[in-house]
Amino acid sequence: MPDYLDRIGAGKILISSEPLSFDWTPPILIGRDEELGDLAAMFRGIENHKVSKRAVIIGNVGSGKTVMARRFCMDVINKLEGKRKIKFVHINCRNHPSSSQIIQQIIQSLDSGHPDRGFSTGELIQSIRRNIRMHEHHLILILDEVDVLIRRDSSDLIYKLLRIDEGKIDSGTISLILVSQDLSIFNLFEKAIKSRLGESNILRLESYKSKDLVAITKQRYDASCKPNSVEDLVLEKIGKYAEDSGGDARMAIELLEAAISRAEKDGRSELILEDVRPSENQSASIEPSIIHELGKHEKLVLLGICRRLKSADNISSGDARKMYELVCEEFSVAPRGYTTFWKHLKSLEIGNLVSSMSSKSNIGRGRTQIISMPNLLPATIEGNLVRDLFRGE
Repeated sequence: MPDYLDRIGAGKILISSEPLSFDWTPPILIGRDEELGDLAAMFRGIENHKVSKRAVIIGNVGSGKTVMARRFCMDVINKLEGKRKIKFVHINCRNHPSSSQIIQQIIQSLDSGHPDRGFSTGELIQSIRRNIRMHEHHLILILDEVDVLIRRDSSDLIYKLLRIDEGKIDSGTISLILVSQDLSIFNLFEKAIKSRLGESNILRLESYKSKDLVAITKQRYDASCKPNSVEDLVLEKIGKYAEDSGGDARMAIELLEAAISRAEKDGRSELILEDVRPSENQSASIEPSIIHELGKHEKLVLLGICRRLKSADNISSGDARKMYELVCEEFSVAPRGYTTFWKHLKSLEIGNLVSSMSSKSNIGRGRTQIISMPNLLPATIEGNLVRDLFRGE
């Protein structure tokens, strides 16, 4: 086999990419012992078959909200084995932003053969209840990015889920864990929901410090890479940059993944400090005020671009326009015309938030712009934008 193929990355460092995914749940959470203890206290008595609990977890992007909720549920299942059968379902409300979509996701997780048409919301909720009771389960439902649901579809579904056992002989069907990066999430709930959730059940996660970010990076490295392929100085550099960006663990993971990719492409079996290039990958060099001071539609344009670039190297101006329209729909905002959209796109380029180059279009005789973000991490910028837009800023 030709030697040049060694340079495309033949697994000289990486064993498994799964631990580098945001969806991976580590066996042990780093830096969250106290918070896990607080969450466990909120679920005190859950071993009782008639008991349901609820919690609201809030924190900035990359503070470990989702992974903490999932790890907690897994640990509860193991802890109560033989005492109470626990099942948990995790639903991201950004991917399923309406009550009907969320209900369908719950039903499909419980009974994949359940018909998805011909039932009212109330009937579907009672169908969920019957299924849980029939199998003698207790369901812990994690609603991630729940603020998206509330802003788009009100909090009526949450109210109905909280009252699912009302008027019934038996109780203890569903517990709720609501997750949001919106620090003012509790203010979005109606008084009746606030009363049922309880303000004492709010758990706020602070952003990670450098020490924990280094440990998180090492944990992901140990689970995904061959031994002795990285020095501690490399991990420390990643942790320092992630702390400077706001304590975002997801940024640390992305920096590690990019460094591994860079080393393997060079045909090396060991990471070096130069493989960590935050100036090429992240928003540490971008002051939060720059994002904050953008106009509303500039933020919407940039948010659409960020979402596409989390899974692609670039996006055409035409696709950027489509993503902008989708984001406008999500936030119930009427999109501006193409001329204004193009003006916002150019403004973002002038501000070094995006880069573009001209390319001949495959349609007609025109040319299109290919947009990229070579100096930023789209996922981090996305978090800042969503936070501002939800606050109406």
